[in-house]
Amino acid sequence: MLNAVLSIAMLSAFLLLYGAWKRWSRDGASQQIWLMIAAALVIFANVAIWVVPDQKGQSLVTGGVDQH
Repeated sequence: MLNAVLSIAMLSAFLLLYGAWKRWSRDGASQQIWLMIAAALVIFANVAIWVVPDQKGQSLVTGGVDQH
């Protein structure tokens, strides 16, 4: 289930970037374009936090969180 959520998050981030690019080519720069880019970057960062392994080779997706 988590893999599906991460996949949907990545798709939405790429769609935000695509929408920002299309709007930029049509209307020029605006605040909405920068907000779309910022939202996509936040989504990418959140997915990276979950997926990128630490020094021990564990990530949040693989269950590398210690429960103390």
